[in-house]
Amino acid sequence: MVKSAPSPITNRKPSKLEGIKENSNFLREPVATEILQDTTHFTENAVQLLKYHGSYQQDNRDNRTKGQEKDYQFMLRTKNPGGLVPQQLYLALDKLADEYGNHTLRVTTRQGFQMHGILKKNLKTAIATIVKNLGTTLGACGDINRNVMAPPAPFKNRPEYQYAWEYAQNIADLLSAQTGAYYEIWLDGEKAISAEEDPEVKAARQRNGNGTIIHNNEEPIYGTYYMPRKFKICVTVPGDNSVDLYSQDLTLVVITNKKKQLEGFNIFAGGGLGRTHGKEETFARLADQIGYVAKDDVYDVVKAIVATQRDYGDRTDRRHARLKYLINDWGVDKFRTQVEEYFGKPVEAFKPLPEFKYHDFLGWNEQGDGKLFLGISIDNGRIKDEGSFQLKTALREIVEQFNLPIRLTPNHNLIFYDIEPDSKEAIQEILSRHGVGDDPTKIEPLVRYAMACPALPTCGLAVTESERAIPGILERIRTLLDKLGLQKEHFVVRMTGCPNGCARPYLAELGFVGSAPESYQLWLGGSPNQTRLAQPYIEKLHHNDLETFLEPIFVYFKKSRKSKESFGDFCDRVGFDTIREFAATYEPQTANGANKSRHRVNLKEEVYSKLKEVAESQGKPMTQLVTEALEVYFQNLS
Repeated sequence: MVKSAPSPITNRKPSKLEGIKENSNFLREPVATEILQDTTHFTENAVQLLKYHGSYQQDNRDNRTKGQEKDYQFMLRTKNPGGLVPQQLYLALDKLADEYGNHTLRVTTRQGFQMHGILKKNLKTAIATIVKNLGTTLGACGDINRNVMAPPAPFKNRPEYQYAWEYAQNIADLLSAQTGAYYEIWLDGEKAISAEEDPEVKAARQRNGNGTIIHNNEEPIYGTYYMPRKFKICVTVPGDNSVDLYSQDLTLVVITNKKKQLEGFNIFAGGGLGRTHGKEETFARLADQIGYVAKDDVYDVVKAIVATQRDYGDRTDRRHARLKYLINDWGVDKFRTQVEEYFGKPVEAFKPLPEFKYHDFLGWNEQGDGKLFLGISIDNGRIKDEGSFQLKTALREIVEQFNLPIRLTPNHNLIFYDIEPDSKEAIQEILSRHGVGDDPTKIEPLVRYAMACPALPTCGLAVTESERAIPGILERIRTLLDKLGLQKEHFVVRMTGCPNGCARPYLAELGFVGSAPESYQLWLGGSPNQTRLAQPYIEKLHHNDLETFLEPIFVYFKKSRKSKESFGDFCDRVGFDTIREFAATYEPQTANGANKSRHRVNLKEEVYSKLKEVAESQGKPMTQLVTEALEVYFQNLS
C-alpha cells in the first residue's frame, strides 16, 4: 500500500473551493443569480456549487466545433437512498428525458439516475419536476454525503434487508443538507411535500454529543464549509456485497439476534477508489473494520465519524481530502479514538461476519411473501430505445400498467418488486415484444458482470472512451477466450474513462482505467466478490493491442490455475512477476496448437505512422492490416 505523506494542513492555505463554499451563503450564490441570466452556461464558481444541487455542467465533445462556443449541457443526478424510485418519479424522469434530455436515462453505480443533455434554460423546470414527483437531486454531488446505498433485494422474509433499507433512508435524511437554497432556487421557495422524517433522526441532527453539532448554523452537521470532499455511505447485511462495501467512506452492516431483531451495526470506514495517474500519493483503498455500535447509538456514531472527517480532513489539497487518506495517515486506532471522543463513549468490538459475496439479483425471484421480484439487466445502465431493442418503452409500459415500485442496483440494473404472480406472464410479454430479455442465464456472463462509466463525450474528466467502448472490448475478450479453449470462463470486468473510478474498476478482476486516448491502465487481481483490491499491471495499453497483450496471461491462467480458481484469484496468487515472466517467453499458438514463430520486419517511420493511424481508425491490430495487405499483394504477383 502506498502511504500518503502526512500533510501539515495547519500551515497551508485552504483550497479555492473552500472559499467558494464560504462565500456562497450556504449554496445560494452565484447559482441563484446566474440561473436567471440568459446564458448557455454558468461561471466556474457557480459550476462548483451547482454540484451540491445535483448537476454537473458538461460539454458534449462530439459536437465541438473549432472556434465556436462549447456545446454546453447539464447532467442531472437523482438521490435515491437504497435505490428506491417511486412509480410517479420514474414516469416523470422518463418524460423529462424525452422533453429536455437526450432521450435516455442512466442508472448510476450508486443506485440513482442520471439524465444527460439538459440545457441551462430547462434546468429549473427539470429539477422542479423531479422534486414535485417525489424525487430530489440535492446532495447527489458535491462535498457532502452522497446517495446512501443498500442491497436492492426486496426479501420480505429476511428482516435484515428491510432494516438496511430503513437505515439507508434514515441516514440519508440525517445527513441531508438543511440549507433552504435548493427550494429557493429551483422551486421559488416552495418546500416540497415529502415523507415525514423519523423523529429519532430529527432529534439526532440537533443532539450535540461532544462537538458534532455546529450551533447557530444553517447546517448543524456540515457547517459553513460542508465536507472536505464527497462522502459515501452504504448499509448492508452480513454476507451481501452487492454494494461494494469496501469502497465506501462509511459502511454499516446490520447485526440481528437469533430472532432476527435488530441489535446494532458493524462499522467499516476509510474506503475509496479515486486516484490520479502519476500521483503515487493518491491511491485506491479498502475500508477498515472500526467496531460495533448498538442500534440506539447508530445516528450518533455516524455523526461522530462525519465530524471527524469534517474537522480533520485535509481542506488544503483536494487530492488528499477523502476520509481514506485521514485514516491512512492516522492509522485506525487514532481514528477510532477521535471518533469515540465525539461519540462520548468507546466503540464496541467488531462482531464476527460471514464471507461477503457479490449478488446481482437478476431474473425472476420469490420475495418471501408470495409475491415476486424481477431483476432486469441493463447494459452499462443505459435505458434507451434503439432499433428493435425498446427498453425505455418497455419499462414505461410496465410501470404504467402495473404500478410497480423500483429499486436500482449498485451494478446499474433495475428491480421491479411486489409483483403479483398472475402478472408475470403479461410482464414477460411486454419485455419480449420490445426485445428485452428476463432470463439472466442467457446474458453473456462477461456482459452480465461488467460495468462502465459514461466517459466520453460528456464527462469532462474522461480521457478516453468507456461506456461506448466496453461492448466491443468484451466481445473481443470473449473471442479470445473461446480461441484459447476457455469458453466457460468469465470474470468481473470494469472500465472507466479516467482514474477517478466511478465504475469501481479497482475492485474488478480485470479493470480498464483510461490513461490516454484509446489507451488504458490495466488492473488485475481483484476478487469475484469485490473484497480485494486489484493492482496495476501495465500503465498504458492501446486497445488495438488488447488480444496480443492478454493472450499469454489467459494461456498461463489456463495452464497453471488451481481447480475452480477464478481469474482474479489466480492473478493475485501467482503474482505479477510470474505472469510477466511467462508472457515474456510466450509464443502464440496456431489453430492446431503448434507454436507460431515471431518474425519482425522493420518499417520506415512514415510508413509505420500511417499504418498505426489506419489501424486506429479501423479498430484493427496493425499486424492484421499488414497481413491483409501483403496477402493481396502476393495474390496480385501471381
